[in-house]
Amino acid sequence: MGIVLVGGEKGGTGKTTLATNMAAMLALQGKDVLLLDTDRQGTASFWATVREETEIEFRIACVQKFGKGLPSQVRDLADRYDEIVIDAGGRDSMELRYSLGVCDRAYIPVQPFQFDIWTLRQMDELVEMAQGINENLQAFIVLNRVSTNPVVREDQETLAFLKEEGFEHLGLINSVLRDRIAFRKSARDGLSVVEWKHDKKAAEEMNQLFREVYDG
Repeated sequence: MGIVLVGGEKGGTGKTTLATNMAAMLALQGKDVLLLDTDRQGTASFWATVREETEIEFRIACVQKFGKGLPSQVRDLADRYDEIVIDAGGRDSMELRYSLGVCDRAYIPVQPFQFDIWTLRQMDELVEMAQGINENLQAFIVLNRVSTNPVVREDQETLAFLKEEGFEHLGLINSVLRDRIAFRKSARDGLSVVEWKHDKKAAEEMNQLFREVYDG
């Protein structure tokens, strides 16, 4: 059993995309997985509803939880499922902080743009505080929505920034996800890009990330 959080302080970085894809891929492995939506926008819940209404073979349970009771609710739910994937909203919310306090690993997607990567300083501080009560918490940065144009080198600039900053409480995932329309098209159908099967590059990128998250 594991509790994985996908969250961060910046909106629009692809947190729900990562959370829903990982939940679907766990289900494909035969895991009894819960997608826990703590974002009041409810995008992950909408995705799960589309998936259920279109009767996709591997069902994924999804619930929304908010507020102060979140930690105890997560611990209770952890006894009922093989895996929990938490989708936290893109802001410094009560739900994000409580989720950091109960998850095993946190993944923070960022786009390689200056205003996105600046928020990592705040996330480094939040993770440090969370580790005061959740000492086994590990947190990692995921480069997401990187340009597919080989001329654009923003990902390299971001990596240089991360190396220079040397965040004490944030690691870096080796996998990189690029800005591919397949992620948006598959989401509209309640699918992961692996199930959608129309973009091998997107599927392979997601598979690489999944292996890093769940196979170490």
